[in-house]
Parts: sequence; structure tokens; C-alpha cells
Amino acid sequence: MALRNPHLAEALHVEKMEGQRIATWARTWTLAVVGLLLIFVNPRLEVLYYEALLVLFVVIGIAQLRVARVGQSRRELLLISADLLLLTLTLTVPNPFAADHWPTAFQFRFDGFVYFFIFLAAGSLAYSWRTVHSIGATAALMWLTAAIVVMLFGTTYPDLTEKVGEALSGYDRVFAVLDPNSVEIHSRVQEAVVIILVAFILALKSQRMSKLLIRQASLAAERANLSRYFAPNMVEELARRDEPMGGVRAQEVGVLFADIVGFTRYAEGRSPDEVIAMLREFHAALEEVVFSHGGTLDKFMGDGLMASFGTPQTSPSDAANAIAAAFAMQDRIAVLNDVRQARGLEPIRLSVGVHFGEVILGDVGNSRRMEFAMLGDTVNVASRLETATRALSSRIVVSAAAMDAVTEEIARDRYRSLMQLHKGLVLKGRSEPTDAWTA
Repeated sequence: MALRNPHLAEALHVEKMEGQRIATWARTWTLAVVGLLLIFVNPRLEVLYYEALLVLFVVIGIAQLRVARVGQSRRELLLISADLLLLTLTLTVPNPFAADHWPTAFQFRFDGFVYFFIFLAAGSLAYSWRTVHSIGATAALMWLTAAIVVMLFGTTYPDLTEKVGEALSGYDRVFAVLDPNSVEIHSRVQEAVVIILVAFILALKSQRMSKLLIRQASLAAERANLSRYFAPNMVEELARRDEPMGGVRAQEVGVLFADIVGFTRYAEGRSPDEVIAMLREFHAALEEVVFSHGGTLDKFMGDGLMASFGTPQTSPSDAANAIAAAFAMQDRIAVLNDVRQARGLEPIRLSVGVHFGEVILGDVGNSRRMEFAMLGDTVNVASRLETATRALSSRIVVSAAAMDAVTEEIARDRYRSLMQLHKGLVLKGRSEPTDAWTA
């Protein structure tokens, strides 16, 4: 599933590496605390043996971080096994530098088994629930195996058993617990069962977190799919809302229409694949321009598109962004045409109309299917301005209302220097004339 879903693969990789880093950090500092604790518990020179082993455990933890990866990893499993085996030997084999000597079974009297839980807890931060299960089961198996080996082959001191037996004569149950040559197999089995149960509980927690991660990755994939159809600002707005985009409202926005001039003639005699390929290039180029100028791509309309600037949220630069996008579209198409002509293809001629004014915004549809609609005279005027580019022999027509709405005087003067004012422009379907600027 991770290979088919790049968002899930990325999420799993990030989570794995972050968990491994946290586990390594937590493990290192925990072992440092254990090192200080051992000095307190055993303030003898022989404790340096265990301090050296702690350093080795830290090195193994760092090695686990270096080889960490998503999915099964033999090197990781080998290092985990080395961890548990080294810990088992540390707890069951007497310190070779100790001045005193005692039965091998006496090692179990120091309650060292609790240190297994440090490694199990650190593992739950970095590994999958299956691996956490395996850590608990492997630790239990190694611990019981070590107890049996000590019971069968460990060094014993029979005279100690006799002396303790004499001192505790008549207290058989107490003697069974305090016999220095006994591994207390019942206690060892109890410890093994407890770590398996704890591993099971931690594995359930890890499994729950894995499912949550997969759900979050799925949501990221859904948002990415939305961004293929909606502008990033619209996607973010939809993601933040618990309800649809809201009730009907009036709002001033910039509206842009762009269209391929002569598309019908271009499509005649060409294969569907060639026409669709051209439209995909065209749409991709203009979509990038709309989004980079803070616009919302409202819809593709065959060989054209409609974009708005100021939805879902308005800003003082909406009009300037709409006009800047119109010029940027022409520049982007010029670049695209260079590529097309190098391939022996016919260039694309683009016409753009821009208007700024009040529109009606709101959700339309029903509970099963809703669409965020933008209606009103401003939309109609923008569409008519795009159509007027043919009669005016211009590639960009911007209404005077849009030009006047540009708040920065420097930007407004720059656009005016690049364009020519046409007063009293009569648009199809409108009785009132409109002043407009043409590039």
C-alpha cells in the first residue's frame, strides 16, 4: 500500500525516522541515568564493567538509528536481537571483575529483569506493533532460556544451601525463596509472562497509532487530489471548515476569463489525442499562473477557464493580482509557444478579460452534491471583455473598474503605461457602455 500511495509512503518514512530518533534520544538518556544509578547501588570499582556495557548499549542504539528504514529490515532485527541477548547475558552472567563470588543463580536476586522494560518501551517508540510483539516474546524466550541454562549448568555452592537450610529450618517456603542456588523458575516464568503481556498492550497502542497515521496520510492524499481541481487557498478553506463554504453573500472580487482564439478552427482535422494534449498543456500553464497569483481556478471551460481573485477570502491586492495574472498568462503562453514551434506545432493565441466588482457567492446544490458558485453582473462583464478582445485586436482587456481597484499607485500607473484606454466600450448584451484598458 505504501508503494501505491506516495503520501502514505512519505508519512511512514517520516514517522519511522522521527520515532527512531526519539527512541535513540530517550534510550541514551535513560541509560545515562542507569549508569548513575549503578554507581549509587554498587559504589565499587567493579561497576565499571557495567558502565562499559552501557556504552555498548548506546552504540547499538545509534546503529539502529543508522540502519532504520520502513518495512522489514534484517539489520534492524539483528541489532534488536543483539540488544536483548547482550542484556540477558549482562543480567545472568556474574561480573568477572567482582571481588566476591556467588552461585550463578544468585544473579537473579538483583532484580535486573526490570531493565528489559526500558528496551521494550524504547522499541515501542520506533517500531511497528509486530516488532514490539517480537521484542516481548524474544525477551521472554531469552530470559527463560538463560534461567534453564543456569539451573542446569550454572556454578553452585551446595554448602550455602545447607547453611541457609539450617538457619531456616522449619520455614520451607522461606527457604525456597532464599536458597542462593535456586533460580526460582516460577518467578522467572512470571517475569516472562508479564513482559509478553506488557508488549501486547504496547503493541495495541502502536497498532492504533499506525491506523491513525494511515488515516492522516489518506486525508493528505484526498487534499492533494482536491488541489488538482481547486486552488490551494480553496482547499485549505474547505479543510478548515466543518460545514460547507457558508451562506450566500456579496463580495468584491476580481474575475478573469481566458480563452484560446480560433480553437474551433485549430481542432478541425486534428486527432482527439492531439487536441487533448494541447488543452492539457494550455490548462497546466494557466493553472500555474492563477495559483501563483493567489487566485482560485473556478472552472475549466473547454478551451478556456474562469478564475477569481478574492475567493474565498478577500485581500487589498485582489485586483492587482488579477491584472498581473493576465499579463503572466500571456508571458507563459509565449514560452509555451516557443516549445510548440520547436516541435513543429502551431502556436496558441490567448485572449484574456478582467473585471472587478461585486459578485454573489454561496453553496448551490443539495446535500449529496454541492458546488461553490460565483454569480452576478461582474462575472458576465468579465466574460464579455474577453470576447471583446477580437474586435479590439487586443490580447488583454481590463475594465476601468478593475484598474481603479488596484490599491498601489505605482502598480496602477505601470499597468496604465502598458495599456490604452477605450471609453464607452459597448459590450454584447449590455446597454450601458464600459470603459476598458487594452494591452
